[in-house]
Amino acid sequence: MSPTSETAQGGRRLVIVESPAKAKTIKSYLGPGYVVEASVGHIRDLPNGAAEVPEKYTGEVRRLGVDVEHDFQPIYVVNSDKKAQVKKLKDLLKESDELFLATDEDREGEAIAWHLLEVLKPKVPVHRMVFHEITKDAIRSAVANPRELNKRMVDAQETRRILDRLYGYEVSPVLWKKVMPRLSAGRVQSVATRLVVERERERIAFRSAEYWDLTGTFGTGRAGDASDPSQLVARLTTVDGKRIAQGRDFNSVGQLKSDTLHLDEANARALAAALQDTAFSVRSVESKPYRRSPYAPFRTTTMQQEASRKLGFGAKATMQVAQKLYENGFITYMRTDSTTLSDTAVAAARSQVTQLYGSDYLPDKPRTYAGKVKNAQEAHEAIRPSGDRFRTPAETGLTGDQFRLYELIWKRTVASQMKDATGNSVTVKIGGRASDGRDAEFSASGKTITFHGFLKAYVEGADDPNAELDDRERRLPQVNEGDALSADEISVDGHATKPPARYTEASLVKELEEREIGRPSTYASILGTILDRGYVFKKGTALVPSFLSFAVVNLLEKHFGRLVDYDFTAKMEDDLDRIARGEAQAVPWLRRFYFGEGEGSGGAAEAGNGDGDHLGGLKELVTDLGAIDAREVSSFPVGNDIVLRVGRYGPYIERGERDSENHQRADVPDDLAPDELTVEYAEELLAKPSGDFELGADPETGRQIIAKDGRYGPYVTEVLPEGTPKTGKNAVKPRTASLFKTMSLDTVTLEDALKLMSLPRVVGADAEGVEITAQNGRYGPYLKKGTDSRSIDTEEQLFTITLEEALEIYSKPKQRGRAAAKPPLKELGEDPVSGKPVVVKDGRFGAYVTDGETNATLRAADSVEDITPERGYELLAEKRAKGPAKKTAKKAAKKAPAKKAPAKKTAAKKTAAKKTTAAKTTAKKTAAKKTAASKAAASEE
Repeated sequence: MSPTSETAQGGRRLVIVESPAKAKTIKSYLGPGYVVEASVGHIRDLPNGAAEVPEKYTGEVRRLGVDVEHDFQPIYVVNSDKKAQVKKLKDLLKESDELFLATDEDREGEAIAWHLLEVLKPKVPVHRMVFHEITKDAIRSAVANPRELNKRMVDAQETRRILDRLYGYEVSPVLWKKVMPRLSAGRVQSVATRLVVERERERIAFRSAEYWDLTGTFGTGRAGDASDPSQLVARLTTVDGKRIAQGRDFNSVGQLKSDTLHLDEANARALAAALQDTAFSVRSVESKPYRRSPYAPFRTTTMQQEASRKLGFGAKATMQVAQKLYENGFITYMRTDSTTLSDTAVAAARSQVTQLYGSDYLPDKPRTYAGKVKNAQEAHEAIRPSGDRFRTPAETGLTGDQFRLYELIWKRTVASQMKDATGNSVTVKIGGRASDGRDAEFSASGKTITFHGFLKAYVEGADDPNAELDDRERRLPQVNEGDALSADEISVDGHATKPPARYTEASLVKELEEREIGRPSTYASILGTILDRGYVFKKGTALVPSFLSFAVVNLLEKHFGRLVDYDFTAKMEDDLDRIARGEAQAVPWLRRFYFGEGEGSGGAAEAGNGDGDHLGGLKELVTDLGAIDAREVSSFPVGNDIVLRVGRYGPYIERGERDSENHQRADVPDDLAPDELTVEYAEELLAKPSGDFELGADPETGRQIIAKDGRYGPYVTEVLPEGTPKTGKNAVKPRTASLFKTMSLDTVTLEDALKLMSLPRVVGADAEGVEITAQNGRYGPYLKKGTDSRSIDTEEQLFTITLEEALEIYSKPKQRGRAAAKPPLKELGEDPVSGKPVVVKDGRFGAYVTDGETNATLRAADSVEDITPERGYELLAEKRAKGPAKKTAKKAAKKAPAKKAPAKKTAAKKTAAKKTTAAKTTAKKTAAKKTAASKAAASEE
């Protein structure tokens, strides 16, 4: 019986989902007997601060939001911005006969459903409704086949939430005291930051090694064609049987680590000269069959990695686009660890293989993929197009980023049910004896694909831009052992070993997953957190750790070593999964983590945690901070007695003792990559003018004038006499002025300083006697007459502009709107989504990238000089994923006229009504935005 006919007898069912977009789609499938409303993410959570904790709780409970003394009981409060929504849900429930909780089928979704039950306290039958895709059939099937709430999943999520709260709320204050205010620590974010920092340490310690080799271009003497080339290119592999050293043969400090022949430039050139007249022949031809199987369908992390490689999306942007595709019924649920496809999906994919590529590309049996992720929730499916028949990308009507991500998912899913690619791989070895008697052997490898199979539909990208993709062929001439070859050219090639590549979002996600740290569904929010906190910034697609992150990781490694230990973090993940499976108990485990072995260790052992000392006492660690030397954890030697320090206002370098005669200090640019801070560069920074420059005394006041370098740039100021009040109503402020852009600290003079401090300058008065002044402001030099301001071209005009020139400017109509467009600062190429040229421009609030349709401001970590096309496309993709900015109407505050006492009640009622309406409107407008935010806020990983 259909859901609609079941409710035709007058019953009313309330269905609660997480997001308004999902509610709208599901409502269209269920018919008139159903009311579908969104909770807008979590309606209840741990308090964000002591002010949200009920008055009956005191002490540590108010600070943590968790009662650690009473079985780690969490204190839940309804979020202040959700109170109106909760009231709405309660009102709807009063008019309903049944309640369906239709939140996502993962731990977070199960927890939201449980919180709804706890807050709404329904007196009608309750059902848990679950589905993997938002299609008509799936939704109606979910209504017809509900299940009970899974309390074990709720307990698992609650344990994670409590653990992350204890970790974050106990360790973060240590960072505030010892490094810098407003920093954060988290179970996964701190480990992810450590990975990025450790990679940078490897780059700093790295020493390059130079090595040389030879490349030969050999001819067969035949004309050749596409299937049988006339030449092949081979690399020198051995000399007198000894292998030639390549990059992999050197360690990180540039030393040879294997028994190989290291050619320097002189030896390489001498060998090349000795081989000029050598007769070469084919020594061996080895052919092997080549076979490549399809890639598994997408799960969350592999989708993020491929979207990064192929589309230039960050993990966060990928998930935002995928969320929209899911909520609008185009793909299945996008937070999944599984590579499993349902029978329906396999049938749909196989059907499209036959239709689009022919039966030759369809394997006899459906392909199945074993899960690679430990503790994967196999109840979920892989990410795939929704429905029992896949819509091709052209049939969806999608555009932009949604089209591109859907196409990626569709291609990957269809390809997963296609035949293997097959072919041959060939290795040819070519040898000859040099004129100096040495035997040289060259090697070339090739690959031919005889049947492309799944590669017709999809080829996976690579993190290394130089890597050869699976569908790339390399055809070699058809030669046999003993064939003579001519050396058409022998070139000498120099190489240098490279430091390990920095992580990208894709490769960091891959690393976290391989180390089994955290859950794949949270990686996007983790990456967002470490970027937003300033622990990491981007250069192109590379993730670069800031000096701040070095200080944070240094402190955590020295004082909280186990908390950022990779194996320990993975072990915690195992324990949490065992709690989820009912194999361990949450409270004894939390007790041991927080209080250590002394309290309840027996209980922990009984709970299945008795595996040595992988859990310790967090409380004791954060209580005893005496051993942490704040200066030491934030100091890093550079060389030549220069030390980098991370201060409260940013990184700086210094040499010598503070206040001593030979003390030197210089700020370090915020966007400097740590591996670029060499001793030479540090010496350059210290050599730059810094500190106070005495320019002389003002002839009129006798006060000393000095030039300084401040946080907002160089400026000049006067030194007030001792005893001058600096606070209170009689306080005197020194005259101060910023240097012009054309000035610098080491060239500014006393005369320049006095002129700068004379601003604003009175130019004169107009015919009505209104004074005109020349001033330097935030957006450049300008004239001011009353409230009428006009820009002028250069800072120098502030001193030279005459009254006549000023009056002429004011005689012209004031230019409204924008000034003439400035030429682009940089051209990046054609955007892969819009197909339009992308440029970097200078705007009022800084540089931004644009394709003429979408504008995206450059982040603090980006610079005009270093920004790559891929980074520009990524910024535009993120901006498009967010959608257009919502405009908020500004209401002028009106003064209420004085009223008689009896009218107060009416006014109060009207005000209350207005407030309620405004609250409802605001809730509706911000609902879609807050769904994802609420989920992210519920996790402090």
